[in-house]
Amino acid sequence: MNAGVDSIRSVDVLVVGLGPGGASAARTAAEAGLSVLAVERNKVLGEPVQCAEFIPTPMGGYAKAEKVLLQRITGMKSILPSGTVHESEFPGLMINRAEFDRAIAREAERLGAELWTRSPLVALDADARIATVRREDAEVKLRYKVLIAADGPHSPVAAQLGLEPLVVVQTRQYTVPLLKPYADTDIWLSDEYPGGYAWLFPKGELANLGLGADRRWEDNLKEPLDRLHRQLVEAGLLGEEILYRTGGAIPVGGLREHLVVGDVLFVGDAAGLTHPITGAGIAAGVVSGELAGKAAAAWLEGDEDAFEDYEEDVRDQFETAVSRAVERRHELAQHWRTRAANEDATQRKGWIAFNEYFENAVV
Repeated sequence: MNAGVDSIRSVDVLVVGLGPGGASAARTAAEAGLSVLAVERNKVLGEPVQCAEFIPTPMGGYAKAEKVLLQRITGMKSILPSGTVHESEFPGLMINRAEFDRAIAREAERLGAELWTRSPLVALDADARIATVRREDAEVKLRYKVLIAADGPHSPVAAQLGLEPLVVVQTRQYTVPLLKPYADTDIWLSDEYPGGYAWLFPKGELANLGLGADRRWEDNLKEPLDRLHRQLVEAGLLGEEILYRTGGAIPVGGLREHLVVGDVLFVGDAAGLTHPITGAGIAAGVVSGELAGKAAAAWLEGDEDAFEDYEEDVRDQFETAVSRAVERRHELAQHWRTRAANEDATQRKGWIAFNEYFENAVV
């Protein structure tokens, strides 16, 4: 490969990562009239999809673009180790996550943001505010005033800054045929999925069936997922064919110590905003991305408190829920691979559908 080096290009805001957090940051920064360049390492925006594709009902305004909304969810069935099924209300929307991401990105582009795919970050000089990305076999240097890191749980920006990596669990998911209409999400709580849980999210004629686990206790995610798939095929709910396989990492250790490092603002998964029990992160990505784009605009307009306000706003919205979830993970960690992990009472304390989850935790 012959790599050249282009001359330095300058922008107001550089966004690294174009998931929902990065696209939202690019959109709000561009809307404020800033010059915005957003770079994405993958070839196609929104792909590969590495989530269950569920968003809470209040996020419905972001699901209005064509091909985004797939179906509505009304309830949750939480299946405990004993087989007891707890039913609860759980309103939300199943989306085509790739189209969801692309819809936000298109709006950012319409407002003036420039979007680059196949452009991974390869170096970062934070003191000089210069990032280097690889684009079409050349290394392109980009001088920025504000950098928004929306580059996921294994954030290359964080690595370049020398920050500690986030604690993660691994997931594996199949997209399979759904043989009958279904309006609930099913959750399995069991020692088979230590540090995580298994899920079924229906989306029209298909369903996402997956699980997450902590590799300290379970490194093979394929076998338990295959077992669950077979059970649901035998029950007549799912088809045998696996149409799509995916997986990825979910941050579960809580928010980063600092969401702002110099002129770098972290959003979404890169900020550790994903819920450490449920793994939900789309809404937090969108909200933090929007706040980061607005903070960048305010700071560049002379508001010296804009970055501090960004950190405070994000913590006000998410830290209480995320910190509680971290505590629950610590409690559950004492029981994985013991008899207590397959007791209903233990699992009830560690899952959001039960009142016990919201009682005071003792870590």
